[in-house]
Amino acid sequence: MTNSPELDGKYLGKITKDFAVVADTLKEASYQLRVRQISAFPIFPISSVELPVGQLLIGKNEADLSWNYYISFLNEFVERGLVDKERLDLFLQAYKDPEEFCCLFVVDVEFTNFVFLPYPED
Repeated sequence: MTNSPELDGKYLGKITKDFAVVADTLKEASYQLRVRQISAFPIFPISSVELPVGQLLIGKNEADLSWNYYISFLNEFVERGLVDKERLDLFLQAYKDPEEFCCLFVVDVEFTNFVFLPYPED
């Protein structure tokens, strides 16, 4: 559950280009999930196509983005079997501080994995 070594420059550039635009919105959404005690583990699935995971937060056509951004949290990932209950402790060890890092679940044709990106500093 760490940044994959398969995350080449193509994906990193594509992800970070959009991330610079949406980071503040994702950080606020993460904060709201945590402060309202909905979940201490926000996850933002992203994909260029529609996903059945989470709720759409920012559509790619809304801000000329490459990705659709969804909002979800760990419980949904466990319920859907995307995070194995038997390996939940490993996920929790890999999960980074949501005050400083955004947990993205990147779904694309050639790459599907969790990626933790640091929020830009103010």
